[in-house]
Amino acid sequence: MTDPETLVGIGDSEETELRRRRWARDRELRAPRSPQTLSTADFLTLGNAVCGFLAIYSITTNMLIPHINGTGDGTGGMVRHGAATAVTLLLLGAMCDLFDGLVARKLRSSALGAELDNLADLISFGIAPAYFVAVWGIVGGSGSNQGLSAFIALTVLLSVVLRLARFSAVKMRPGVFQGMPCPMGAMTVIAIVLLDPPFLAGLLAIFGVAYLMVSKVEYPKPQGLLATATLAWIVVSIGCLAAWAAGLPGGDVLMHIGAVAQIALAAMAPLLVIRRKVGQKVGDVRARRAESRGC
Repeated sequence: MTDPETLVGIGDSEETELRRRRWARDRELRAPRSPQTLSTADFLTLGNAVCGFLAIYSITTNMLIPHINGTGDGTGGMVRHGAATAVTLLLLGAMCDLFDGLVARKLRSSALGAELDNLADLISFGIAPAYFVAVWGIVGGSGSNQGLSAFIALTVLLSVVLRLARFSAVKMRPGVFQGMPCPMGAMTVIAIVLLDPPFLAGLLAIFGVAYLMVSKVEYPKPQGLLATATLAWIVVSIGCLAAWAAGLPGGDVLMHIGAVAQIALAAMAPLLVIRRKVGQKVGDVRARRAESRGC
């Protein structure tokens, strides 16, 4: 007869072996793929790049070329449709950018993931919004305005380039970004253009967004409830843009409310930082006064 303790030992060894195999399989699944293999997250990243390119194409064919050729419909419908299409594509790109990080953390990522993400972000949140600003100056401004809009557009592009380079080179504490994230910066720049403010005021506001992207102001990463809220905001924004592009009653109001809300959200973080710093200084002054009175 077999000793019961021996049976227990066999059972324990089999369980340990199963755990070891399970651990090895999980490690293999989560290990980075080779550079020749694309992961699911990489395809989402490529979708972001495609959306950025199509946004540029829509701006060119529906806004810039009709303006140059003088073939617009005279009612602004083509420009409105082109702008709404471009912004919707960039919102879809932002959605891909939101999900590719989540998928990469849940599933196996590739060795190309980080590089692909930066390149796709440069297209969708750097080149596309900068091009949108430049075309805004060409379509809606005079010759001098065109030069200024081109300069501010270049500022936006360079800010995104620096922002992405710093993100790759500088390690931040978990849960925060240093500087306004590129997708938020791009959407804020486009929101300013959609509001069509006085030209110089609009350029100054866009320059402020470019500064915030390279600043040291900390923005929270979209995780958990914040990621869900970000996704909901993207879906609502797409709905508002669709109503505006279709010329539905109240479409202009919805578009303006969405654009103002986007700008307010972008300004919230620096305002909170300023409030915190002012509160700290006030607290320090009060503490010094209390110490002097005690003496």
